[in-house]
Amino acid sequence: MTDHGSGAPGALGRRLAPAAHRSNALHPGAWWIWALGLGTAASRTTNPLLIGLLIGVAGYVVAARRSSAPWAKSYGAFVKLGLIVIGIRLVFAIVLGSPIPGTHVLVTLPEVPLPDWAKGVRIGGRVTAEGLLFALYDGIRLAGLLICVGAANALASPARLLKSLPGALYEAGVAVVVAMTFAPNLITDVQRLRAARRLRGRPDSGIRGLLQVGLPVLEGALERSVALAAAMDARGFGRSAAVPVAVRRATAVLTLGGLMGVCVGTYGLLTAQGAAYGLPVLAAGLLAALGGLRLGGRRAVRTRYRPDRWGARAWAVAGSGIAVAGLMILASSYGVAALQPGVVPLVAPTLPLWPAAAVLIGLLPAFVAPVPADSSPTVPKETS
Repeated sequence: MTDHGSGAPGALGRRLAPAAHRSNALHPGAWWIWALGLGTAASRTTNPLLIGLLIGVAGYVVAARRSSAPWAKSYGAFVKLGLIVIGIRLVFAIVLGSPIPGTHVLVTLPEVPLPDWAKGVRIGGRVTAEGLLFALYDGIRLAGLLICVGAANALASPARLLKSLPGALYEAGVAVVVAMTFAPNLITDVQRLRAARRLRGRPDSGIRGLLQVGLPVLEGALERSVALAAAMDARGFGRSAAVPVAVRRATAVLTLGGLMGVCVGTYGLLTAQGAAYGLPVLAAGLLAALGGLRLGGRRAVRTRYRPDRWGARAWAVAGSGIAVAGLMILASSYGVAALQPGVVPLVAPTLPLWPAAAVLIGLLPAFVAPVPADSSPTVPKETS
């Protein structure tokens, strides 16, 4: 049988993490908080060694705790997307130039003359090692953010995440979950159809193979859409209860004001200048948004069957991500020089010790999160 992931290594992982079942399954929100914590840490540095360590931590946890569900197989697609982002960033730096001054000229491309209104923009010209290195660092940071989001998408069940959303966000949550499950299901359909074509001795690569696979994939997507629409209509999707006008207005004010506060506070935390006001504004925005969502939930008429519980293991998983983000923000606020390696002059990046140790806290979910029942390697039995 195919091994869809490996459990935590050795007897230590088996002692700390029980087998997952319906009553102890980890809350999907904990996975998203953990992944967003790693992504926040990646946004605070351009050091490729630290970002590579973050990607390694995310990949190890995904390999240890993902199941064999279709949405759990999308992690590889996010890794490939991250590599594409790095390539695009390098191409832009070569073709459009870089704002970083450099003295090590690698190649000089023919420069396209532009009109006066396009001053400050150039196409072609000198390509320096400093500019390429700066673009590479920036692309690796963007790739790290994408891979962290891909880790959450591979570990957290979209259906269970939808069930855990507040009633005020139910409609928006359905749209987001449908969008998140579209790509994994599409990848699964393409893999299944390509395997079927290989078994029949037909080509599965190239333009011809892609065109002949595309039509069945589109047909399957349309069938799933029709089935989803019928299921949503049968379950009364979109029905709501009547609420007073004053409650609706208070809900709108609290929700919009809270979301604006969250955006401003998050921006402050992600920038070096806004670290002082970022945390208080973020906390106030979260409180206001939670109050608005609490009031907005009165219009929802749905019930939850066996809601997921936020237990000690969920706190441990979410807390590890928050700890990684907090320690990395603390390191950047103290001005650890290795977090932003210089490119002028060219210097080799170094791995700062205590930020690297902080990143390793993100490995905690690989040891405390329950092991999915279908993620353990299966040993075939001997037959006589």
